[in-house]
Amino acid sequence: MRALYVTHPQVKIDANVPVPLWGLSPLGRERALAFAARGVVPPGAMIFSSRETKAMELADILAAPVEALVLSDHLMGENDRSATGFLPPDLFEATADRFFAEPQTSVEGWERAIDAQQRIVDTVATALASVPEGVPAVFCGHGAVGTLLKCHVGRRPIARSEDQSRHADRGGGNCFSFDLAAMQLGCEWTAMENFAPGWFAAPVANAGDMV
Repeated sequence: MRALYVTHPQVKIDANVPVPLWGLSPLGRERALAFAARGVVPPGAMIFSSRETKAMELADILAAPVEALVLSDHLMGENDRSATGFLPPDLFEATADRFFAEPQTSVEGWERAIDAQQRIVDTVATALASVPEGVPAVFCGHGAVGTLLKCHVGRRPIARSEDQSRHADRGGGNCFSFDLAAMQLGCEWTAMENFAPGWFAAPVANAGDMV
């Protein structure tokens, strides 16, 4: 079954607010609305989302034009970084590098990459099992767990080189299509502005040149 994973675009960063409660920034909302207006998400789609505010806001924006229901699950959330809370950008990037480079280690108390990967893969598989045949499935989530899912589907080692920031928009708002059962990627991380509707609708077998 073909599915689409979309990460939330830019957020309102506030060191005084827990990260899971951050919402989309004006730019992030503008990008999400433009993506929704392009018809990438077809009518009849089922939309699944992390329960973090930024992902839910993205999911609601994508659902509105096609009148889709949004099903949320906290197990789709980003890797647990509550041990450190908010980190300044330079320190966050350094810690994220270690998170991907040391997947079997709890870096600074963060959830281990291998555990976050198993969680997101299992959660997506459970969600897809509830989707009727022929119904498109869209997942709204986060960059790190999205990358871990992509590594699993693509049969690739966990690595920061697979992260959305290395392939597409560094501010988030990126997509990849995939078939979990077939363990095939439809494309690499692609900025939502560059993701064509046909890439999601076309069979994975015909999208090899997109990977």
